[in-house]
Amino acid sequence: MQDAIQKKQVKRPKNRLSYKGAWKDRLRKFVFGSKEKEGAGKQVVVYVLLISIGFVYLYPLLYMISKSFMTVSDLLDSSVQWLPTTGYIDNYKNAARAMNFWKTFKDSVIVAGIPTLINVVICATVGYGFARYNFPGKKVLMGLLIFSFIIPPQITMMPTYVFYTDLGIINSLKAFVIPAILGQGLKAQIFILIFWQFFRQVPQALIEAAKIDGAGHFKSFARISIPSAAPAILVVFLFSIVWYWNESYLTQLYVVGATGGSESTLSTLVVSLKTFESSYSAAASQSGGMMVSINENIKMAGTMLSILPLLIMYFVLQRQFVESVDRTGITGE
Repeated sequence: MQDAIQKKQVKRPKNRLSYKGAWKDRLRKFVFGSKEKEGAGKQVVVYVLLISIGFVYLYPLLYMISKSFMTVSDLLDSSVQWLPTTGYIDNYKNAARAMNFWKTFKDSVIVAGIPTLINVVICATVGYGFARYNFPGKKVLMGLLIFSFIIPPQITMMPTYVFYTDLGIINSLKAFVIPAILGQGLKAQIFILIFWQFFRQVPQALIEAAKIDGAGHFKSFARISIPSAAPAILVVFLFSIVWYWNESYLTQLYVVGATGGSESTLSTLVVSLKTFESSYSAAASQSGGMMVSINENIKMAGTMLSILPLLIMYFVLQRQFVESVDRTGITGE
C-alpha cells in the first residue's frame, strides 16, 4: 500500500510537467499555427495590416464621396463630418455642366481607348517575338527596352515635343497613336515584358504541333498563343487604359494643346480638372444665377466624376482582373 502511494507521488510531478508542456504547445499552435492550420495570432496580424493599408487607400475616396453630397450649410457646420444631412446631388449636376461631362467623357474614351487597343496588339506581338525567337542582338534589345523604361519621361519631354511638332502630329490624337503603333506607347515597355513572360509559359509542344499541321508563324501566334493569353491581355488592357486615362500632363502637352496655336478639339475629364475653377466660373456666369459659387463640395464632385468610369469598370471586371493577375504570375514549361 505504501509502495503504491509512493509511486503516485513520484508520478504526479511528471503529470504536471506534461500537462504544462501540452498547454504551452496548444497555446503556441493557437497563436502561431501549425502545418495544417494558421494560428489566430498570425491571422490577427495579417488582418490588422490589411485593414490599416486598406484604410489608407480608401480614406481619400470615402472623403470625396462624403463631401460631394454635402450642401454649403453642411460644409459650414462643424458638427457634420462624414454623413451629409441630405443626399444633395446638385453638386454633381453643376460640376457636370462645368466640365461638359458627356462630350469630355466621349473624348476621354477616345484618347484612352484607341492607344490602349493599339498598345495591346503591338505589345503582344513584340512580346511573342522576344519569347519565341532567338535572333542576333536579342539581349541588347531587351536591355534597351528595360533602360528606356527606367528613363523618366520628363527627360525626353521637350525633345519629344519638338520632334512631334516637326512631324505635324502635335495637338492631335496622332501624338498618342503613332508611338503606340511603333511600340512606344505609354508604359509599353512593361506591357511587352508582361507578354514576354506569359508567352514563355505556353508549352512549346503546342507550337510544334501547330507547325506539323502546317501552321506558319503568324497562324501559330494567332490561333495558339493569343487565345491562351487572355489573362495577360486583360491585365495589359486595364493597366494601359488607366494610365492613359489618368495621364494629364502629357495629354495636355501632346494631344489637347498646352500652348497657343491650333489646339485640338479633344479634351479629357482629368485635363478638365486642371481648369475646373475657371470653367465653373464661366458656366456659373452664363447660367444666370442658377449655379452656386464654387466650393469644396463641388470640387469633390468634379473629381469623383473624373474617376467614376474607372471605378465602374474596375468593379465590373474585378474578379477577372484578380484571376488574370494570378495566372500571369504562374510559371510554366
